[in-house]
Amino acid sequence: MQDGEGKVTLDGKELEVKDFNEQQLYLYRQIVDLKNKQGRLNFEMDQVNASYNTFEQAFKQSFEDPTEETK
Repeated sequence: MQDGEGKVTLDGKELEVKDFNEQQLYLYRQIVDLKNKQGRLNFEMDQVNASYNTFEQAFKQSFEDPTEETK
């Protein structure tokens, strides 16, 4: 499903958003909102994963013996 200039492609058919009935418009808006949320959540997960890896690495390094690094 793609949105562009008030048109949606659904299963290869081009549909006009202005022709949707009330239920179709509601469902369409739900889908658009969920797709946007999915994109935001994926973006946030990238940030969470990167931060997690950074903190995990720092935690591991905190247990390393600093005297062994100079040997």
